[in-house]
Amino acid sequence: MDALVVCQVPQSCLKLRSNARSHIKTKAPPVPSLYPIAVANPKPKLSYKRDVLSNIFTIHTKNPHIIYREIQRLASQKKLNEALALLDFLDHRGIPVNVTTFSSLISTCVRLKSIDAAKRVHAHIRVNGLEKNEFLQTKLVQLYACCGSLDDAKGVFETMPVTSVYPWNALLRGNIMMGRHNHREIITSFSEMQSSGIDLNVYSFVCLIKSLAASHSLRQGLKTHGIMIKKGFSESSVLKTSLIDMYFKCGKIKLACSVFREVEEKDIVVWGAMIAGFAHNKLPWEALRYTKLMIDSGIKVNSVILTIILPVIGEIFALKTGKEVHAYITKKKGYSTQLFLHSSLIDMYCKCEDMVSGRKVFYGSKERNTVSWTALLSGYIQNGRLEQALRSIIWMQQEGFKPDLVTLATVLPVCGRLRALNKGKELHAYAVKNGFFPDVSISTCLMMMYSKCGTHIYCSRLFNSMENKNVIAWTAMIECLIEGNFLHDALDVFRSMQMSKHRPDSVTIARSLSICSELKALQLGKEIHGQVLKKSFESIPFVCIEVMKMYGKCGEIGEVKSLFDSIPIKGSMVWTTIIEAYECNSQPEEAMNLFKQMISDRNRCSPTHFTLTAVLNVCEQGGFADDAIRYFRLMTRKFKIQASDEHYSSIIRLLVRLGRKEEAENFIQMRSSLNQGKSEASHLRSLSVNVANGEGRGDLF
Repeated sequence: MDALVVCQVPQSCLKLRSNARSHIKTKAPPVPSLYPIAVANPKPKLSYKRDVLSNIFTIHTKNPHIIYREIQRLASQKKLNEALALLDFLDHRGIPVNVTTFSSLISTCVRLKSIDAAKRVHAHIRVNGLEKNEFLQTKLVQLYACCGSLDDAKGVFETMPVTSVYPWNALLRGNIMMGRHNHREIITSFSEMQSSGIDLNVYSFVCLIKSLAASHSLRQGLKTHGIMIKKGFSESSVLKTSLIDMYFKCGKIKLACSVFREVEEKDIVVWGAMIAGFAHNKLPWEALRYTKLMIDSGIKVNSVILTIILPVIGEIFALKTGKEVHAYITKKKGYSTQLFLHSSLIDMYCKCEDMVSGRKVFYGSKERNTVSWTALLSGYIQNGRLEQALRSIIWMQQEGFKPDLVTLATVLPVCGRLRALNKGKELHAYAVKNGFFPDVSISTCLMMMYSKCGTHIYCSRLFNSMENKNVIAWTAMIECLIEGNFLHDALDVFRSMQMSKHRPDSVTIARSLSICSELKALQLGKEIHGQVLKKSFESIPFVCIEVMKMYGKCGEIGEVKSLFDSIPIKGSMVWTTIIEAYECNSQPEEAMNLFKQMISDRNRCSPTHFTLTAVLNVCEQGGFADDAIRYFRLMTRKFKIQASDEHYSSIIRLLVRLGRKEEAENFIQMRSSLNQGKSEASHLRSLSVNVANGEGRGDLF
């Protein structure tokens, strides 16, 4: 029976052999003498292992701490099955297990979010008579909450003494780690803590504030800030850092800066919260300014700060600053070997359109991983080198790195843009083979790829095969049908979504409104507009613009004007939308008047490429040749808008129609020079790519 138990854990037990030899007084039989027998007949080899391992565990029974350490080692390596097998062995032998070993197993279960393993560990805790140990009970509450089993977490929680703050904190932390950012539920637990007379500590407030930050609950955050001051925690730098993070995530930058000024001793964590907050709120220059202030105060940047500011540098194309940061990383020996910093540098250079430097960092790195390959691949896509991005998948695998979920989600849109259906199918097969399903992000990327390639039947199959659809999946299906011009089918999917447990978000509403615009379905458009008002989506710019477009296409110009007047701050897209609405309703004079108001000193709104298209269409409709030429020159010279072939064609058509052939000839020559310049630039770009990259072609997989 002992031998049978030992055979259940051969791999883990073999690793104990070296430790056991130090405890064996008599020498084990020499391995070389048994080797020929093992080759000739497998059975003696198995018998040898059983005998030796049985001896090993007989000795470890007298000194079980060696087995405890082995279980803890396996747990730290996330080898739960082997660790639990050793735990079963100890249980069969009646050997007790200590609290430290169970703690390491619970921590691994938390990281892996394995509910089955959690229940097995809990059962062993009961067998060992440790079910009343408050430390293990607290860990179990957190474990079950992290695994999504709140009923089990509360079951353990209810058996604990109510006077301790630690199980309450574990319950709060478990909810946050599981992604349960329902602040009302967490506030309810927090209120129960207060009413039960629990002495709150810093960690209690940290858990609550994190939840409020994730759900952008400013009002509750302000109340919590007040309670924190009342309870005497206002001087805690940890809590102030959490408050800074919460205010930034709620968009209240002034409040975050106010809390920051109250911190007397500012460490790198507080500074990091400020820098990350500015980056989160799309204030890159402020993020860099606070980084400089931190350095001036005598605090050196660490790897975390560097990973925050490198993407910021890429967003503002601050290549010189990026090179300075690169030099600093190179100077620091510890940083120069960190792969995640290399990936951030590659991403920064690619965003700054310096692919040469990005490739130098990539190929100059002694080690590479999937993340660094994905960063380079993303850089190729950002810089328009789509085929090179696809080839990178091949080179990546030739180096022994397997594309992960992020890599696939990055490269699948490339297949759609290039209409590379076969490559897309290969990626699909790879995702199936490597168990990436039923991940919703991969499914939606594949749906969009098949839609771009014109094979909409695959989109429907993928969508129907999804077990757990979310709002993104429903929206992707609607988008695929719009792409294929199946507008009525898209509306059917929208109606089905409303009948499901998922409710349309702002993106889904906007896409549905665009369908109503194309079909001129006024009644349905009004119904969706009602949902917009009900959900307070009217303050979202792109939703408001789609509502205006829908009414404009349906001939309700009065509704468009009413919506336009209700918008307090009008951007270029809002002005362009109302100009297009008047153009759709054959009112070119009113449209031109609105454009004049747009660029007047009173409004000072800069037109865009889309505005120029709308204005030229209005001029073509109304026969305003002089206005078309004047505004064309105004936008290209003053507002630095690069005219497209479509813009030239619109003016040429208008001039030819009015018999102004000489002026039309001038614009034809200007268009020809534009197209020639583009073709030469494209040719030079392709030559530079071929020279820089001599790699061969091949299949993806």
